[in-house]
Amino acid sequence: MNSRILAAQSALPSEVTSGVFVPSPRVREDISGGWPGAGRRTKRIEDHGLIGNLRTAALVDRRSSVDWMCVPRFDSPAVFASLLGSEEHGMWTFGPVGLGGATPEVNRQRYLDGTLVLESTWLTPAGTVQILDFMPIRDETAQLVRIARGISGCVPMRSLLRARPGYGRSVPQVVAEGVRARVDLGDGRLWLDAPVPVHAENGDLAAEFRLSEGETVAFSLSWQSGTEVPPVPDASVLLGSTQHFWRDWISQSTYVGPDRDAVERSLITLKALQYEPTGAFVAAPTTSLPEELGGVRNWDYRFCWLRDSALFVDTLLDFGFIEEARALIKWLQGVIDGRPECLQIMYGVGGERELTEVELDWLPGFAESAPVRIGNGAAGQLQVDVYGEVVDVLYKAHLHDPGLAPVVGELVTGLVTCLETLFEQPDMGIWEIRGPRRHFVHSKIMAWVAFDRAIQLVSAGHGGGPVERWRRIRDQLHAEVCERGYDPVRNTFTQSYGSQELDAALLHVVTSGFLPPDDLRITGTVEAIQRELSTPGGFLLRYPTEGTEPGVDGLPGDEGAFLICMGWLIVALSAIGRQEEAEIFKDQLLRIRNDLGLLAEEWDAEAGQQLGNFPQGFSHVAVVLASGATTVGPASKRDEVLST
Repeated sequence: MNSRILAAQSALPSEVTSGVFVPSPRVREDISGGWPGAGRRTKRIEDHGLIGNLRTAALVDRRSSVDWMCVPRFDSPAVFASLLGSEEHGMWTFGPVGLGGATPEVNRQRYLDGTLVLESTWLTPAGTVQILDFMPIRDETAQLVRIARGISGCVPMRSLLRARPGYGRSVPQVVAEGVRARVDLGDGRLWLDAPVPVHAENGDLAAEFRLSEGETVAFSLSWQSGTEVPPVPDASVLLGSTQHFWRDWISQSTYVGPDRDAVERSLITLKALQYEPTGAFVAAPTTSLPEELGGVRNWDYRFCWLRDSALFVDTLLDFGFIEEARALIKWLQGVIDGRPECLQIMYGVGGERELTEVELDWLPGFAESAPVRIGNGAAGQLQVDVYGEVVDVLYKAHLHDPGLAPVVGELVTGLVTCLETLFEQPDMGIWEIRGPRRHFVHSKIMAWVAFDRAIQLVSAGHGGGPVERWRRIRDQLHAEVCERGYDPVRNTFTQSYGSQELDAALLHVVTSGFLPPDDLRITGTVEAIQRELSTPGGFLLRYPTEGTEPGVDGLPGDEGAFLICMGWLIVALSAIGRQEEAEIFKDQLLRIRNDLGLLAEEWDAEAGQQLGNFPQGFSHVAVVLASGATTVGPASKRDEVLST
């Protein structure tokens, strides 16, 4: 085993012990939560589970508190925002009563197999209880259902619902009438249905009851626009239909390799980020979870980046999911609307173009990491690489479904025609720098991809376009990148023309087909990135954020290792024949997931914790890429597609 593999293994935090993340004593005193003798620890980003309904999502922590939920859409104002502040900014706790009346930390939390139904279990002095949390997949009212089951004994239970509209800014009017209560949000209402009396006080809705062995109690929260009164939900029916939906969806997966549970959990997570009414995907269901604790790199990811959506669909296509590609293509047709020259790099899930960035000064942020932002100012940036990711997935979609060829041909022709006027310009790049524009090498490589796939598509009789001119541009780009974006002394491609810095996105020089894997420049680039961008455990920074030349990203502070980069590294290592090393790094990636199999955007190797918005679609693409690459080896699925 080589020294790099040994170093990566020895650098793993002590809490990473097997296929799941187990908190070590430095981040956890006692898992028993609020029972006598229990310790307390600071909440981490990864201390949450995800539930969702393909329109919005909620995060549930290890004390059964819903810390984050926006209704009715991913990008709507949050009604529970304690994730970015305190309990006073909105939450819904539901569980056994521990010391001081608080719900203690769970003893076990997991998903029901093949679903997005979250099961939490407590072993208390009074008995054992389980709670199932889920959001039904329905076309009408957005709902969150919480079902408590008595397993043994007789356990005191409490529900405290504190809705705070406008990201925790206001206290709403609440009305409780027996077992039904409502919360007036201004632009709609929340309706709480319970089998026990609910009491209203100071804008909160509370209920207390005892749960005995064999008993089941269900609380349902429904959002309704206007003043219309929704029907009382049947929790057991909704649980059955929700389980059926997710299991039926994941049954389409064609993945048969190792780490199947990890891959399927990541595929389900990607699906949960889709806004089904339009087919768009959000990058993550949260905003402003920090890339550095106490830092300012806090961004709103509740929008549809064309790049992210393309990579999500690309991943899903590899394992048999074609409907998501069809839906995204239909959405893309709508946002382009015959004007590809007006393309943005991101939109609202409904196709909205205005995503004005605003800071919410009343929220202190996760772990005092301010500012909290909504909206995203990067929406107006020029990011040339987006054309490559989008054209690539369109090309791939038509290979999986030839019936898409006419639509794909028209879209690709329009996009590449626009790219002819843009590819020579400096841009902000894949990482959305807020400093000066540069000629990013990754952007040029992805522009090459766009022209290359367009040539193949039109040559096959789909769409139209000046193929010979595109060939000249493609070849010009290739030669230019190899001359201006390559450092022959260090034998590596560089972040931008004339720069000495590296960028993990350069690994696309392998995955895109820009150069064959046996090219010495490929090996040199992979080795240079590992040498200069690695953190403990082998996880990669996107690019240097400390000691770098001024103005690379225009932001103060540092960040963690970016997890999608680990996926790209594993694919690259496999492609150049370093299979054992790829497998070791794949194991590293799987081991830092939380105990539900979820990942945020980044990993802080020093502190042994996740950073950034959660769960992050890019990171789950990395899990699938890593498992697929180490299963099929150098002859990857992408190689098969590109050779078609």
